[in-house]
Formats: sequence, C-alpha cells, structure tokens
Amino acid sequence: MTFRQLPRRQFLQGTGLALASAPLLAGAAEPEAGLQGRLYKTLKIGMVGVPGSLTDKFKAAKAAGFGAIELNAPGIDVAETKKAISQSGLPVDGSVCSSHWQIRHTDKDPAKRQTALKHLKQALRETSAVGGHTVLLVVGHGNDGPEQEIWDRSIENIAKAVPLAAELGVAIAIENVWNHFCYAHGSGSEWDADQPADKFVKYVDAFNSPWVGMQFDIGNHWKYGNTADWIRALGKRVIKLDAKGFSRAQNKFTKIGAGDLDWKSVSHALMEINFFGWCAAEVGGGDQARLSEISTNMDRVFGLG
Repeated sequence: MTFRQLPRRQFLQGTGLALASAPLLAGAAEPEAGLQGRLYKTLKIGMVGVPGSLTDKFKAAKAAGFGAIELNAPGIDVAETKKAISQSGLPVDGSVCSSHWQIRHTDKDPAKRQTALKHLKQALRETSAVGGHTVLLVVGHGNDGPEQEIWDRSIENIAKAVPLAAELGVAIAIENVWNHFCYAHGSGSEWDADQPADKFVKYVDAFNSPWVGMQFDIGNHWKYGNTADWIRALGKRVIKLDAKGFSRAQNKFTKIGAGDLDWKSVSHALMEINFFGWCAAEVGGGDQARLSEISTNMDRVFGLG
C-alpha cells in the first residue's frame, strides 16, 4: 500500500501523532466544528527564537501548543535531534530542503542539478533517521529558462529521488512559492488574482507517484488565486500545509488570521478534500510569548480550540 493509498487516519497514526493525544483521530468534524481532529500544528525550527539547546527549543515549541516541529535538511544532527525528541516529547514531522533556492533542480547546469539531487536524497535520509515523513521542496525558479524546459528538467531530476522516498517512507512535498513557475508572476496591474491551480495539478501528476505531493502554502498564492479553489483543485495531492496570512489590499504577508484571506472558506475546502495532516506555521517567530501567539492564531482560524 502506498503513501496516497493509505487512509489519512492510518497514515498519520504512523507518524507520531499518537504521541500528542489519544482522541485526536476521532470522527470527522462538521464545518461548524472547525478542523479539530483533522489538522495538527507544527512549525519551522527557525521560528523558535528561544535561546539554549535544541532540546530547549523543542520544549518551547511544545509548551506553545505545537505537536511537532520541522527541521532543515541536509544538516540535521541526528544524534542531537533524537536526544531533543526524547527529552521534550516533541516529534519531528518533516523537514525543509535547506539548499533548494540556491541549488535548483531547474538550473541549466547539469552539475548544479546533480548537487540538488544529492541534497534532496540526503534530506530524505536525514528526515527518515529522525522520524519525519516529508521533505518540503521548492523545485526551482522560472528564471532558469523557458517554462517547458525547466518543467522537464526539474521533473527528470527530482524523479531520480522518488525511489528513495518510497523506500524510506518520506514524501517529497512541493511548495507553491513565488518562484515564477506554474503561475503568472507580476505586481500591480500585471498580476491576475483569478489564476487556477491547473499547472500545479499537472506538475505533481507528471511524477505519477504517491510519494510526490504538495505542501500547500495557504497564504502564498492568495495574491494570485482563490486559496480554497486551489485546495479543491489539488485535492488528494495536498499532503501537508504551510500557514501564513496575506493582504491583497496591502499587498503584503501578515500574521495568521490577519489580512483579507478567507480562512473559513479554506477550512471548508480542506474538509471537502478530506484532509488529515500537519500544518506548519511559516511566519516571523520569536520568544515563548510569540510562539504561543502563533499557536493561538492557528487555533482560532482553523477552529482547533
């Protein structure tokens, strides 16, 4: 049975969710009840501004109400991370590929693409070693060439890591970002706020693998398309989420729940696609009070209280 074929509840039970709370995977919630029992909070390690050891940072995230944490890979100290998990009780749910912006799968230089593949494979191995189940990946940049060229070369390169992803049970989770790829980038009158998610759907499907999906960033493309509609279009391809706010009126990112993004419609769309999984905060972090604020904001917009 493969990653996408697993019922979401069964898959998540194997990721360490059982560590958080026994009743988390109770029956499906009605829209008015929010996403409690469906959506679980994590955050990026770089957001944790609490001083001290990795264990101290894990403990701070857990105290703020997060159920897991994402690390950066390659670069995970496996022994130190296992110690932090053991001492804090906070699992690692996944990682972010740490070099994907600078060393890209879309690069014209075959040597750069080879290095990008090496880093992705190492990220998969390190993430598996600490119990994580996803590696977030930005596939490249539209400035690396004509769309069809970078489309083909990135798929060819990333596909070489898919057998390892399947072997380890760690999914490659593509993030929708402002990288001039799979949407029309621009500003002011140049950008179209009604763009569909069709290209992202086609891109993920081109891998023809249950081990490649989307870590859909809720705030990233509100400027360019309707977030809830994109979620519905992507459907089962959404295996994880990132969360930040965005204001079209002010043309800037915001705290979770601020701005003009319709979080209620997002929650309804997630229910419609039967989403069960992790949602990673990706906003400005800080001290213990700031981490708690982020956690509370997520509770409010997703109905997790």
